[in-house]
Amino acid sequence: MNKSNPMTISTLSPDDFESTCSVFETSIQDAFEKEGLDHLQDDIQSEIDHKKQMVMTSLDTTTGEPYFLLAKIEEQVVGTISFGPCGEDIQTCTDHQLDEIGELGSLYIMPSYQGQGVGSALIKEMMIFLKKQGVEQFCLDSGYKRAQVRWQRKFGQPYKVVEDYWGPDSVHMVWFCNVNDHLS
Repeated sequence: MNKSNPMTISTLSPDDFESTCSVFETSIQDAFEKEGLDHLQDDIQSEIDHKKQMVMTSLDTTTGEPYFLLAKIEEQVVGTISFGPCGEDIQTCTDHQLDEIGELGSLYIMPSYQGQGVGSALIKEMMIFLKKQGVEQFCLDSGYKRAQVRWQRKFGQPYKVVEDYWGPDSVHMVWFCNVNDHLS
């Protein structure tokens, strides 16, 4: 990113559907590859399809959930983040202890924009939104080793760590956080 191509953050609109889906297709494939899991093509496609369905649900004005924010450069979506009801993996991993807590999710950044502050900007804007909505806490989860390292730096030690969740030698982590702790 540079000054001549400033990043903007906006809410999801129907015009963003294709560009948002492109972020999922590219970044989910990339995440699986970097985890050494690119042979799991059915799982990759399932994750992409799930995220596309979340976008479609979000665009349904009767629910408004999940709520999506997009990072754009030159009107092209380069990153996404969402907030909505707690997902099945978190429910399972926490024995339903966080079912009433909303989940921060769908944080995907195009590979060429990773490590440039896009994710941090999206998180910050989402925290501002959540605070305005009166939301005090959120949870998030990850089974990606690379993301887990980042989330531990940003959100501290996980609330729950589940060994062998996805199979042998896989770890799934869940964080339980206060919005106010991540506003600055």
